Amino acid sequence: MFQVTLKALYEHLTNRFTRSRVSGPTGSRQVTLKALHGRLTKGFACSRVSGLTGSRQVTLKALYEHLTNRFTRSRVSGSTRSRQVTLRALLLFLTMSLVSCETDVNVELDLGDEPRPVKVVVVTMFEIGEDTGDRPGEFQLWKERREYTEILPFQGYKDLHYNRDEEFLVMVTGIGTARAAAATMALGMDERFDLSKAYWLIVGIAGIDPEDATVGSAAWAEYLVDGDLGHHIDAREIPEDWPTGYFPRYTTRPYDPDRPPPTGEMYRLNPGLTDWAYQLTKDMALPDDPSVQKERDLYTEHPKAQGKPIVMKGDHIAALTFWHGELLNDWANQLVSYWTDGKGNMVTSAMEDTGSYLSISWLDKIGRADKNRVMVLRMGSNFTMQPPSRTAAENLLKETKGYKYAGLEISVETGYLVGSRVLDEILNNWDVYEDNVPDIDAIGNESGD
Repeated sequence: MFQVTLKALYEHLTNRFTRSRVSGPTGSRQVTLKALHGRLTKGFACSRVSGLTGSRQVTLKALYEHLTNRFTRSRVSGSTRSRQVTLRALLLFLTMSLVSCETDVNVELDLGDEPRPVKVVVVTMFEIGEDTGDRPGEFQLWKERREYTEILPFQGYKDLHYNRDEEFLVMVTGIGTARAAAATMALGMDERFDLSKAYWLIVGIAGIDPEDATVGSAAWAEYLVDGDLGHHIDAREIPEDWPTGYFPRYTTRPYDPDRPPPTGEMYRLNPGLTDWAYQLTKDMALPDDPSVQKERDLYTEHPKAQGKPIVMKGDHIAALTFWHGELLNDWANQLVSYWTDGKGNMVTSAMEDTGSYLSISWLDKIGRADKNRVMVLRMGSNFTMQPPSRTAAENLLKETKGYKYAGLEISVETGYLVGSRVLDEILNNWDVYEDNVPDIDAIGNESGD
């Protein structure tokens, strides 16, 4: 007899029915019990949902009979043969009637018609192991140090964590521009939330250019450049006078002076908001670890790499390929300079932010988000190139296996501390920031949104 956990059932019902085409009034989606039984049978019969130890399990047959008996005696409107129930009523019945205090269901129901208001979305990209209690990735400190009234199922990398009292949300997109774009768009179109006035605080680790700063530093970005969108010829086959095999679309060579307007290769964030976040956090004392200094000292040709962590302004390149080395570091610097007319300086490199911003900019067009409220904070967990004593391959392989980045621990701590300074400022002064974004400058079509 097939069994499913109540948590799995809840997530299945929520994800399937909130976006189904079953007819019903807006905000009160209705489904027939027959359709429910069919959906459950089809959705769960072939799945491999495993029961968790200590979790309450119900058989599909028992659930169907329970719902039928309860609702046919209720006053919910609908015909005798095709009794209709609202999704909210269904979930309430499931929770109150079938869930005991020992179950693993940790999702609170929202029985109101209005979407949850969100003042700030904290966007992280990955977690290493468990969400709590082990070596932290980008998400763990936000999970452990903040309180959440709801953990909501999400068709993405991890569930959404929402604080109803302070009205902020934390998400984890998954690694790479594709996952980041998909998760951000999915959240933006989620009718459970009102994100129209939300600030987006993207907080993640990154490679950092030793020419500009050291690991543990935090950089607020104004320009985001995409390192994937373009043409690429293997360096062994390029013309002798080409510095690299990578060159933009609609051009004839690397860094072609006849540059087309950007159509996804570069995005400019609200410079006033970026500067506001920097001014708010620039004097913060950042955490450090003496063990990291040993790695910093290897960069004998880069004085800033040997220094202490700072909060700074610095621009960002995002690419699905985790690149590394002196030659590619030069390429990234030149590409950022190329697309920003020399205004931008590549300081950090990661794998998501152009995807996240693209989705937000498109959500902006339909009034579901505000692209002028996006902030990107990247913390250096490792350097983007090798020191003189190692080859590029040696340096990359030393750090990437098992997330052995020299500054991982201090960078995620920095991200939480600096990000929290901005988060709390907005939450505690919402009367100031709800309708007044700091120093909005007209961005127009410069980004090629």
